[in-house]
Amino acid sequence: MTVQKLQNFINGQWVDSPSDAYRDVLNPATAEVIAQSPLSPVSELDRAAQVAAKAFESWKKVPAVQRVQYLFKLKTLLEAEFENLSRTITEEHGKTLDESRGEMRRSIENVEVACGIPTLMMGDVSEDIAPGVDEYMIRQPLGVAGIICPFNFPGMIAFWFLPYALACGNTVVIKPSGRTPITMVKVCHLLEQIGLPAGVVNLVMGGEEIANGILDHPLIHSVSFVGSTPVAKHVYSRGSAHGKRVQAMGGAKNPIVILPDADLDVTTNILADSAFGNAGQRCLAASLAITVDNADKAFLPAIAEAARKRVVGYGLNPEVQMGPVITAQDKVRIEKLIQKGIDEGGEMLVDGRNTIIPGYEKGYFIRPTILTDVPPDGEIARTEIFGPVLAVMHAKTPQEALKLVNDREYGNMACIFTRDGSAARKFRNEAVAGNIGINIGVAAPMAFFPFSGWRNSFFGTLHGQGKHAVEFFTQTKVVVERWPKEWTRKF
Repeated sequence: MTVQKLQNFINGQWVDSPSDAYRDVLNPATAEVIAQSPLSPVSELDRAAQVAAKAFESWKKVPAVQRVQYLFKLKTLLEAEFENLSRTITEEHGKTLDESRGEMRRSIENVEVACGIPTLMMGDVSEDIAPGVDEYMIRQPLGVAGIICPFNFPGMIAFWFLPYALACGNTVVIKPSGRTPITMVKVCHLLEQIGLPAGVVNLVMGGEEIANGILDHPLIHSVSFVGSTPVAKHVYSRGSAHGKRVQAMGGAKNPIVILPDADLDVTTNILADSAFGNAGQRCLAASLAITVDNADKAFLPAIAEAARKRVVGYGLNPEVQMGPVITAQDKVRIEKLIQKGIDEGGEMLVDGRNTIIPGYEKGYFIRPTILTDVPPDGEIARTEIFGPVLAVMHAKTPQEALKLVNDREYGNMACIFTRDGSAARKFRNEAVAGNIGINIGVAAPMAFFPFSGWRNSFFGTLHGQGKHAVEFFTQTKVVVERWPKEWTRKF
């Protein structure tokens, strides 16, 4: 079977990369090569930035009410291609088909919110600040926006930024993950169909060289990034050093506090989905459970049973509840971290290592894994594993649990399970994290709210989605004007 070599999308055309180097795109459930992604040279990125800058000069003049008409058309096509795109995500990432459908639904929701740009971009007016003088503020686009995507949500994360950038009048250069580029290739084919002017959206595949090219290029005015914390720090420091506006979302280690009064069935089911959904490869995965007082007595047997019962396999199988991790290297890395947790004194409650799925023996599978009594200062309790591993520790009181929550490097999400409104309110106010869940396992904001990471989970000021995205992709201009009566036409 001939493997497709993917092309870049520049100036409204699909073009072969001038590079002879390609990266295999693998189906992580089968280890089969399903496409090849080019490792494009920086010259290809420069070409995309040049055409995007040229397209910006006319695109920014298109009225906002007309720009969003393209987004309405895009929403229609995304709905029509919903199952096709979902299946593609499962094939190149490994998550279950239902998880891919959820990802695409979130993508579409961001398009829907961005369709409100004529209202969201409205400025402020103050008449008669002095006799005959008015003052008002308007929002104008920045220019060319760079988007650097991670592998774990091949569709959704680009849509935290793309529709808002376009609706606000910017042009875009996207670098998809080399592990999961096919979904964005299909999205760009849909952008072709809606008649978007050439050069408004460009797709350039490649490795670190292309990412750094986006950070350095003088014609790219903003950078949106999601990935690990070390890389997010690099993106923020290098991009901002070149005067760019940067939003860089990093890693996480999300703690979940379980009080003794929590509903056992609800807590167990929700926490299992949070910890093991997407094979733990998401920045809002529950990775650290903190049981309070005697909550562990009922919770640990219940979560262990849920972990053992979770059906692992190829995500296109409707009975499967969890797919593989993304690469063989990640499988090795995760299993080494599990062993590290044992070496640090953690107790193995459920061991998911050395998993072989019949019919998919070459796939990168790890079953749900649970380690208990992990030391608070151990690597397993502090490292973002990005796999289906739940670490458990114990606290005697809610206050002790809150201290464990806040004694973290990251601040993406923190959740509490309880029936006590007072305890929940205290947790909501005092937990140091940008996204808070109360009896919620994945506190993922809807598209009209910002994705609020704190601490080393986010670098920048304005987050993705909603009004933050509108503010990020626009700059304010304040106008003070006087029209003396003798200059104006008499009515």
